[in-house]
Amino acid sequence: MKLTFNGKSAIVTGAAGGMGLEISSKLSQNNIQVLMLDLKKPSKDFLTNNINCSFHKVDVTNYTKLKSIIGAFYTKTKKIDYLVNTTGVLWFNKDVSSVDIESKVWDQVFKINLKSMMYLSKIIIPKMAINNFGSMVHISSIDALSGDDKPQDAYGSSKAAMIRLSKSLAIQFASKNIRSNIILPGPIDTGMQKRWKKNPAAKKNLEKFIPLQRVGKPEDIANTSMFLLSDQANYITGTEIIVDGGITSKP
Repeated sequence: MKLTFNGKSAIVTGAAGGMGLEISSKLSQNNIQVLMLDLKKPSKDFLTNNINCSFHKVDVTNYTKLKSIIGAFYTKTKKIDYLVNTTGVLWFNKDVSSVDIESKVWDQVFKINLKSMMYLSKIIIPKMAINNFGSMVHISSIDALSGDDKPQDAYGSSKAAMIRLSKSLAIQFASKNIRSNIILPGPIDTGMQKRWKKNPAAKKNLEKFIPLQRVGKPEDIANTSMFLLSDQANYITGTEIIVDGGITSKP
């Protein structure tokens, strides 16, 4: 099946990370103008090889600056068709049980992971509504679905809240032909998982528990994102897709 796209402009947040880079590249390959937003800049080679991509450094928790940058892109493109929100932080050493976590860490994780989603909604959805078209994909996590005896409670809780918000946006703006869906990745080999480079055995042990016997790749999430954005998914909204190699299906 060949995917087709009615839209021609997209915004990707967390765009310089593994998932964001892969998604931005695939959008560019489909002749979609992409505004990449992140605190970290992608390589010069990436921008050279993906001519439809432009980058702007921004902290997505800075509403005023975020609104200004997106507004300038909208003025240039005349519309915003797609949003892929890959923004997220997982601080293994600081994000612990809610009994032990520092309040400022909890607040910052929620600000980055969840409040930024609200900011993006406030800025982008009204622009999509003008053109009666839009598709949004947000990246949550399978950590949103269960507890853990080695918890990252702020991360998991914020990612669970993203699911609820995505569903609500899907219902609110369906009449404007705006769709909102969410992906729940399992273990994915991205920069967030630096610990695996220091301890390759941990990754190998984890893969033994995954039915497909491997950790996911950024491309696995990018492929799912592209499908959800595409015309072929135009009857899918308000749902979540788990991309985890089968790990959540185990008892």
